[in-house]
Amino acid sequence: MRVLIVEDDTHVARNIAKMLSEAGHVADVAHDGEDGLAMAREGAFDVLIVDRMMPRRDGLSMISELRADGDKTPALVLSALGEVDDRVEGLKAGGDDYLVKPYAPSELMARVDVLARRRDPDAVKTKLEVGDLEMDLLARTVHREGEAILLQPREFRLLEFLMRHSGQVVTRTMLLEKVWDYHFDPQTNVIDVHISRLRSKIDKPYEVQMLHTVRGAGYRLSA
Repeated sequence: MRVLIVEDDTHVARNIAKMLSEAGHVADVAHDGEDGLAMAREGAFDVLIVDRMMPRRDGLSMISELRADGDKTPALVLSALGEVDDRVEGLKAGGDDYLVKPYAPSELMARVDVLARRRDPDAVKTKLEVGDLEMDLLARTVHREGEAILLQPREFRLLEFLMRHSGQVVTRTMLLEKVWDYHFDPQTNVIDVHISRLRSKIDKPYEVQMLHTVRGAGYRLSA
């Protein structure tokens, strides 16, 4: 998932970006409404996190402008203004959700996940299964043959993508774009390293191998 954070408080923006990154997501940051508007128009984001009060252009104005352009990217408004009229104004401006400061980080993450699932119909699934391999997207857990498998955030994201495309050949380009958010080839072995680590966790201890290399094409996860 790729998220745009539009927040003039650099400390807050940095903390949100760090939290998203640790969960395996990609976060871009803008520090005022004008830059946020420009970045939102140029990039393909899954969710926008927008502070309400910012220099140059406020968050609600930014969202309204995007909606006028036909941009339907889900937007979570952050604000210290928490009265009913304030929340209503935020939703009428085009916000999809409204979170009052101060907030619990876990609640922010939960709301972002909900907005992302609204945008991507396939993401509505909260559990994925391929053979005896199971993934719970809400609990962020993976099990095979009933045994828990501990994955790093990027490994989890990689496995999620492979499971969503089980039985299909997934190319390196697809992985770079969807898992690492690279729209170019960084000329590194980052995919090979992560595939090797993932294979050692979900395949090596078990009799049946599920993660296969398709020579010259990519990878396929199948039961």
